[in-house]
Order: sequence, then C-alpha cells, then structure tokens
Amino acid sequence: MPNLSLCVEMVWAEDDIPARIRKAAAIGFKTCEFWGWWNKDLDAVERALKETGIRLGVFCVKTAFGASGPSLLEPRGAAPFVGAVKECIAVGNRLGCTRFIVTTGNELPGVPRAAQHAACVAALKAAAPVAEDAGVTLVLEPLNLLVDHAGYFLSTSAEGFQIVDEVGSPAVRLLFDIYHQQITEGHLSKSIFENIEKIGHFHVAGFPGRHEPTLGEINYGYLFRRMDEAGYRHFAGLEFTPSDPARTDAILRDVLAMAG
Repeated sequence: MPNLSLCVEMVWAEDDIPARIRKAAAIGFKTCEFWGWWNKDLDAVERALKETGIRLGVFCVKTAFGASGPSLLEPRGAAPFVGAVKECIAVGNRLGCTRFIVTTGNELPGVPRAAQHAACVAALKAAAPVAEDAGVTLVLEPLNLLVDHAGYFLSTSAEGFQIVDEVGSPAVRLLFDIYHQQITEGHLSKSIFENIEKIGHFHVAGFPGRHEPTLGEINYGYLFRRMDEAGYRHFAGLEFTPSDPARTDAILRDVLAMAG
C-alpha cells in the first residue's frame, strides 16, 4: 500500500502550515507535503516536523509556475533551473525531504511546441546529475487543462513519460496525479501500470469535485491494491479539499482507514 502523504495546503485553511502539520500527525499521518517552500516560515516548519516526527514527503522546485522562478520551456532555462534545484536540495536537507515536484509552467505563445518540449528535456537533463549526486528525485507533474490549469504546457501522462525516457536518469520520474489524468485522458490502470517504474509520486483526489478519494468515480481501493501488487513503495499525496470542511478530521480518518 502506498504511503499516504497529506497535502496540508488543502486542509484546515484557518491554520498556518506548522499547525496543519501538527494536526496531520495527531490524526495519524506519518508523512505530509506542501507546495512552495519559499512562502513558508521554515524555522516553524522545521520545529513542527521535529516535534511530531512526521516526515515531509515532497515539495516544489521554485519554477515559473506559481512562483517567480525559471521556466523549463525557455531555451536558456536550463542553468536557472539547475540553480533552483540546488536551492531546493538545500531546503530538503534541512527538512529531511528528498523528493521534489517539477512543474513546466504555461505554454509559451509563439514558440513551437516541439521546441518547448526539447527545452524541458534539456533543463531536466542538466539538473539530473545534481539530483543524482544529492540522492534526490525530481518528479515532473502533468496537470489538466480542462478544469484547473488552462494554458499549462504538460497535460498528458504519455508526453510526461516520454520526457522521463528522454532524460534517462533514475533521479527524474513522473508525478502521476490521478485526479488530473482522469480528467485529461482516463485509462488510469493502463497508463499507471504499464509505466509504474517511471512514477515517483502520486497525487490523489476524487472526481468530480476534487474531494476525498472515497467519493466519486475513481476506484482508489482498486488502484491502491494494484500499486501494492506492482511493488510501488513511494508516496501517494492526498491533494484534495474535503467535501465538508466541518468534518475534515473525520474525513481524513476515513481515508486512512480505506487505505489501511
């Protein structure tokens, strides 16, 4: 069974991130995750992690998507991206995290798609030896264009897996967001289990609604069993908004019970 990692960005909105980490630990989570590290009180986050013993499973490299970082799609984006990865590794060393989300950013207007694809591969190839030497994994995330992220460059798992193959490094894998890929393409079992060795992280949410995985049309019990049978031993991040925020704690306990 994958190790469920709670994305604390999407729950307990009234609390700061360290308080959310403490709540996650109190409910029974052994691992949590968040998005950007650059907008966090890292001293307070570090204290919360140490006090609770909860592990930080993943956070984002600072790129042009959601932050003022480099774009992987620019022809000259490789060197700035390597710098962003090094910065991320330093934060990861401090917080005990060895897995980092990479987002491509939005498609560049007027630039051929093939050129943007090639720039993305080049940036990841340049960063791969740095990640390998540090013992960390970069996980590249496709996002859906139809509901949440219109204009984003990388939407399909097929192109994501192609990029992973072209980079050719054990330190570069795909983040397969099951919610996003159900919207984009469906065929979840085929996409996942024909490529399970290329996947370094999952994100989990129900669909429709992006609520808890116990709701909606995706059979997560089945997928989790198949992951276990396939030997997947990394994280599955719970990246959803509870359907009833007043019952957040109870919903999270139900999700843990489903996975257990």
